[in-house]
Amino acid sequence: MKNSLLSYFTNFISINTQSDPDSDTYPSCEAQELFAEVLAGKLSVMGMKNVDVDRYSYVTAQLPANTDEDMPVIGFISHIDTSPDYSGMGIKPNIINNYNGSDIVLKNDIIISPKEFPVLKNYIGKTVITADGTTLLGSDDKAGMAEIFTAMEYLIAHPEIKHGTVKVAFTPDEEIGAGVDHFDVKKFGCDFAYTVDGGDEGEINCECFNAARAKIKIRGKSVHPGSAKNSMINAALLAMELNALLPDEKPQNTEGYEGFYHLTDMSGDVSAASLEYIIRDHDKTKFEERKNTVKAAADAINQKYGNCVELELYDEYYNMAEVIEQHKYVLDRAVKAAEKAGVVPEIRPIRGGTDGARLSFMGLPCPNLFTGGHNFHGPYEFAVLESMEKAVETILNIITG
Repeated sequence: MKNSLLSYFTNFISINTQSDPDSDTYPSCEAQELFAEVLAGKLSVMGMKNVDVDRYSYVTAQLPANTDEDMPVIGFISHIDTSPDYSGMGIKPNIINNYNGSDIVLKNDIIISPKEFPVLKNYIGKTVITADGTTLLGSDDKAGMAEIFTAMEYLIAHPEIKHGTVKVAFTPDEEIGAGVDHFDVKKFGCDFAYTVDGGDEGEINCECFNAARAKIKIRGKSVHPGSAKNSMINAALLAMELNALLPDEKPQNTEGYEGFYHLTDMSGDVSAASLEYIIRDHDKTKFEERKNTVKAAADAINQKYGNCVELELYDEYYNMAEVIEQHKYVLDRAVKAAEKAGVVPEIRPIRGGTDGARLSFMGLPCPNLFTGGHNFHGPYEFAVLESMEKAVETILNIITG
């Protein structure tokens, strides 16, 4: 199993499938379309049935039941894109067998140190996989993809293991919030599902943020600075002033269930400026309060400078706990499966979102399972092969009940 898992993983990460937040196509880049076709071919060769790539590049396939026993139809989902936050071009895996607990020194002066990342101490003697320092690794979510592939391959090779119908799906553009924009839950046809898109060993997520995005445009008034008295309105300065009206609750200052305002983009000059924020909170009431705070900041600038601010504010996804609480058996099944694999389950809120959050509100209860990856979206990313194996075992245990 280990060799197959590693082979899938290194093969998948070698293909650059970064999503593009500025694209107006779906999926957002041609590489994802091509990769979807590659995946479909691999699934067919493996022996999966009803393999399909639809016009949105959703890849789906089915492993038929091999028993007459009444068992649920279970789905497993991961995403094929990687984050646009850091380069995914030419990823070269650095495989460290029997990791000794020392600093991992990579190119570009990147050092993955247990002093900065103490969790590394848990993996002494294990197989740690990084990139070379010039790219992200891509374990988000190609570790999840490799784990689903490996689990399906194992079941096909071991028909003596009785199971119900299993369905898999691989989605584009999760990293830019569009992963299930066109996903057909009814066609997928599962009783419940799991995204395999989490972090370190044992992590199971059934809570996530409520999420919104704010896009703010500010119109200034450009006048020659030599004659600007009482007439110039500097849009860039207004952007700074508006930002200063928000509470100092940033991602770097918060943890656990604490929400935040995150300035993701800012640009401008005297005549025009723009700001983009993501707004996050696990608590629905506090989430609404945060959105109102952004509205109040925009209103304050408008009142002071004369309707120069345009605010576009919209919700992205909601806390899946609201749905999972009504289907606790889905979470219980995952916990039992992890324990059977020798893993200590850690049920924790994810400080982010998954495709599963939106799918849960689309009628498909969908908690999130660990993949064995750490420090996603940058050059400090690493994965642990033994934890990835435990993810495969957990998937298999979920299927067999």
